[in-house]
Amino acid sequence: MRFAAIADVHGNYLALEAVIADIRAHGIDEIVNLGDMASGALDARRTLDTLMAVDAVNVLGNHDRYLIDRSPEKMGSWDRPAHAQLKARHPDRLRAVPATRVFREKIFLCHATPANDEVYWLETVLPDGTVRMSSLEAIESAADGITERLILCVHTHIARAVQLRDGRLIVNPGSVGCPGYRDIHPFPHAMEAGTPDARYAILEFADGAWRVTFHHVPYDHDAMAAPARRNGQPELASALATGWIDPAGEK
Repeated sequence: MRFAAIADVHGNYLALEAVIADIRAHGIDEIVNLGDMASGALDARRTLDTLMAVDAVNVLGNHDRYLIDRSPEKMGSWDRPAHAQLKARHPDRLRAVPATRVFREKIFLCHATPANDEVYWLETVLPDGTVRMSSLEAIESAADGITERLILCVHTHIARAVQLRDGRLIVNPGSVGCPGYRDIHPFPHAMEAGTPDARYAILEFADGAWRVTFHHVPYDHDAMAAPARRNGQPELASALATGWIDPAGEK
């Protein structure tokens, strides 16, 4: 069994197109998408149309949920411009997407953690803003009750694989379209991938075990930094252009 995992496209259709092409070049037909598809200052409509055409197995991200569970005036700065670009078919499609699901009766899919789409699973933020890997005990606690041997999660945009003591494997494939962002929860911090490449993972079951390979795909990232800059998102523009967030705005 072999498939690709994508996530956190955030309206970046050029990164999505590059990743899909790379996946097909590897001879892979099945794709799971772990959410946060459209929100951002880029192109929500084209991104969702592309994902619909791919016919991936989807779960809902927290930003996807924000697009359907609140009015535009209550949306954040990433969600409001995305919502304004969408046609009625797009929220209707998102409403049909579950928050978690089991793929092929073997793989558990969620966006952040099984219980909460806004909580980091594999990373912990300290009060001073330092981001570090979560303790094995905390990671295993959040996995209680999940019997599948492979678990996929995202939300932090940082690619990582963690093997639990019972042999289960948790994988974050990284972000297709957003290599950096700032957040204030639970404490102010930045997440930075360090390069502007689009990221995804290939998962394969062979010889009785799951194996993961992480892929970085170059694309015209400057072409996506430009609309972020025009739409008043200098930190997103910096992340898209470089993989880092310039404290003073865009590098």
